[in-house]
Amino acid sequence: MSPPPRRGRLRIYLGAAPGVGKTVAMLDEGWRRRERGTDVVVGWIEDHGRAETRARVRDLEVLPRRTITHRGVAFTEMDLDALLARAPEVALVDEYAHTNVPGSAHAKRWEDVEALLDAGIDVISTVNVQHLESLNDTVEAITGVAQRETVPDAVVRAADQVELVDMTPEALRRRMAHGNVYAADKVDAALANYFREGNLGALRELALLWVADRVDESLIAYRERHGIAAAWEARERVMVALTGAPGGDRLVRRAARIAGRLKAPLVGVHVRRSDGLSSGSEVKLEQDKKLLADLGGRFVETTGDDVAEALVRTARQEDVTQVVLGASRRSRWAELTEGSVVNKVLRISGPVDVHVISTDEADAADRPPTPAAGRARGGALFPRRRRTVAYGLSLLGPVLLTLVLLPFRGEINLSTVLLLLLSLVVAVAGIGGTGPAVVAAVAGTLLVNWFFTPPYGTVTISDPENLLSLGILAAVGITVAALLERALRRRVEAEAARAEAAELAQELRLGEAEADRLATANALRTALLRAVSHDLRTPLASMKASVTSLMQDDVAWSDEDTRTFLETIDTEADRLDRLVGELLDMGRIEAGAVEVALTPVSVDELLAGALDGAGATPDRIRLEVPDDLPGVVVDPPLVERALANVLANALRHAPPDTPVRVEAAGLGDDVVVRVVDTGPGIRPDQRERVLQPFQRLGDGRADPGVGLGLAVARGFTEAVGGRLDLDDTPGGGLTVTLTLPRRPGGES
Repeated sequence: MSPPPRRGRLRIYLGAAPGVGKTVAMLDEGWRRRERGTDVVVGWIEDHGRAETRARVRDLEVLPRRTITHRGVAFTEMDLDALLARAPEVALVDEYAHTNVPGSAHAKRWEDVEALLDAGIDVISTVNVQHLESLNDTVEAITGVAQRETVPDAVVRAADQVELVDMTPEALRRRMAHGNVYAADKVDAALANYFREGNLGALRELALLWVADRVDESLIAYRERHGIAAAWEARERVMVALTGAPGGDRLVRRAARIAGRLKAPLVGVHVRRSDGLSSGSEVKLEQDKKLLADLGGRFVETTGDDVAEALVRTARQEDVTQVVLGASRRSRWAELTEGSVVNKVLRISGPVDVHVISTDEADAADRPPTPAAGRARGGALFPRRRRTVAYGLSLLGPVLLTLVLLPFRGEINLSTVLLLLLSLVVAVAGIGGTGPAVVAAVAGTLLVNWFFTPPYGTVTISDPENLLSLGILAAVGITVAALLERALRRRVEAEAARAEAAELAQELRLGEAEADRLATANALRTALLRAVSHDLRTPLASMKASVTSLMQDDVAWSDEDTRTFLETIDTEADRLDRLVGELLDMGRIEAGAVEVALTPVSVDELLAGALDGAGATPDRIRLEVPDDLPGVVVDPPLVERALANVLANALRHAPPDTPVRVEAAGLGDDVVVRVVDTGPGIRPDQRERVLQPFQRLGDGRADPGVGLGLAVARGFTEAVGGRLDLDDTPGGGLTVTLTLPRRPGGES
């Protein structure tokens, strides 16, 4: 049994726009390989009428195209079967993102390429940046042109080689002006629209960034394969540590300026302890995250009890070359007991440059402190009055304890005295923190030495074991006090964090309600302006032209002409009325102002009103409604309008010689009404979009309406407690299903 053929290698030439020279580069590479003795075949070449491109084919073998007839029209496509049978070493296949004509072996040309690669054939292909799925909407926003032919990024990233074919906007526009890209009659329009210098510059930047990201992926994969952990400074990367402490916004801005000067990406890192708590304010952290995003940075959160080690670990994972830290504002005591994050990062960061920035808190003094920040300070954990009491007790407590125990000096052991004194130190720590506890431990140790360790009345200690006991007392007392204060601080921080988390979650929920509402309203306003700019002006223009013609005194119009003008006015007035009605309906739905009056009604009555509203003639509709169909409880005008819109949409797209089928049947507690057409249908990935306002997908600009029919239908159906779904019609077409609630208890 022979082993399977090796998988072919894929090389893709990526361009920012048409005309940069991708096809020429592909042909030149094919010809070079042909000169070296490689078997090269041109599987598909698209020269777009450019003589320069045709000339680059030279003596390369070109595979004949395959003709496919679709809906009575002949199309040519790459003959995949013939190419597989020819089995060259290298196949040149232009336009990687091309959509094949129905009836081809695959829906997309990149799928044809996969078949060639599986057969062991190397492939060289071309693609423009606007065809990449992840950049499709960005390119549309830049150029205003929607690109329907896309290819998944993962497929392009998986190529063995991706080579950027680059050309400056000025050079490409000169090629356009010289007629080397488009025909002369299209040059002016192209230069004024898609090929504007700003558009080309933005597209070029997108292509460069996409290729740079792929290079990063390749570099990371190489380092992982070879076990290279050290950072490679092939490209500067800046990381800023975020804690949620005051002054974080200044830190983020400084890091962004550093990244800007270096033309480097910026990443913000927050280290959360394993217990889930944060060292700073969650609200302040969210503000810093938002600022980071606004400045073009990316946020990463990691977990670790050792902040310095977690920061350095993340810096290595992100291949960071510059780290920005805020100067520590902790006390000397805290740095001695818990260590300095900055110093440890400096010690273990290796070749990474570390910037320590002073985070001036003066600007924060005018703002009210956040709950976590205030409660985390010692003054809030132990109020001044409480600490005053603790200091008083730290001095008086050991004295009183000594006075109580002194009469029993000969009867009790030194260990008992030390344990009682330790209990006093812990109590003082619980009242006022570490400071008073240290005072109590020192005072108590001195008193025990003077009154309870031989020789009495001196600071001399005759027994070394007693000296050790006193030393242990002081050390244990101070340590226990420090641990107790830390535990209390953690408890307060946890309570504050829970409160802030609840408050933040509530704010986020309210913000996302608000954000969605504003986004929806903005989208609606934008779409409304687009609709008004064309669809509402068109009937007004027709009516205006007809009225103006009738008012001319110097032209004698015939009765037939006059009737034609009047019919135009009448038709366009109806159209305008329908458009305005749809806009008003959509406005009611978006504003949540649809008033619903539920009434029992038969489906026959609803369909009769809907057929009349859609202007359906008997020869275009085929009803299949059983006589014993249960009634429904709905708002009749709303459902009639929904059904009329669905029927009008089906009649508009169904073939003229094929009637639209309307079916109805009972289904549990509901009644389903299906409107079935055999038109072009809607792809599954476009169905949710077509149910949004002002969406008409591939409909021509001359189609009546503003793309609200199905959106209004769904809104009214849901308003009465129903549901509207889109499905495929077997054999081709679209089936719209309205699920309506039945009247409880039986038929109407």
